[in-house]
Amino acid sequence: MPVEVTWWGHATCTIEDSNTRVLTDPLFARRLAHLRRRRGALPPPGAHRADVALVSHLHADHLHLASLARLAPGTLLLVPRGAPRAVPGLRRLDGPRVTEVAPGDEIAVGGLVVRAVPARHDGRRLPVGPHRSPALGYVVEGEARTYFAGDTGLFDSMADEVGPVDIALLPVGGWGPYLGEGHLDAGRAARALAGLAPRSAVPVHYGTYWPIGMDAVRPHEFHAPGDEFVRLAAEFAPEVAVHKLGHGESVRLEVAR
Repeated sequence: MPVEVTWWGHATCTIEDSNTRVLTDPLFARRLAHLRRRRGALPPPGAHRADVALVSHLHADHLHLASLARLAPGTLLLVPRGAPRAVPGLRRLDGPRVTEVAPGDEIAVGGLVVRAVPARHDGRRLPVGPHRSPALGYVVEGEARTYFAGDTGLFDSMADEVGPVDIALLPVGGWGPYLGEGHLDAGRAARALAGLAPRSAVPVHYGTYWPIGMDAVRPHEFHAPGDEFVRLAAEFAPEVAVHKLGHGESVRLEVAR
């Protein structure tokens, strides 16, 4: 059975595997604080439906309470351990069933097993927030093993801690003209791809949100990361098939074990 990946923009994707729908870092807002969605229509209501939703870390563009409130009642919502303490609004959500996870935890849902893996990223809700939660990636295992990296920097033990994967959803950019530490740009994502060695990859986390009033500031950082990743992946990991999707586009991937 093929696995289907749909990119809705930023870090929000739907993974359909083994008749189970997984939604990553749901963000359904046209505007978020100083950020405006500049490219791609908002995900349609059907994109809100999932069996399990994954939150990688507490930053507001990844843990967005108003978007999480649109999940159907009973949706399993995996969040980093300590998130409800750091973000009390999680405890007030009526619909999803919030479950805290840490690296190494495995959760069975439908025909899948979801495993939390480490990421190298500041996982606090605010830069000076009093409570810490780990930033996570996730490996979704069913017909395929799909790695959703969340937000992360490149680190030496990434391939060992993530393990063998068939599909990698890797961030290749950001929402502003400069990327700080703990992020992958197109070049670092291509080097991560070489270490992970999946069969297929999809670049995410670029070309969607941008600070209001900064359209003319380093615009190539908004437009170029996807194409740059395709170019560099062909150099660093030529055996990997890279699928650069437009907003709302899907790819069906056959996986042979």
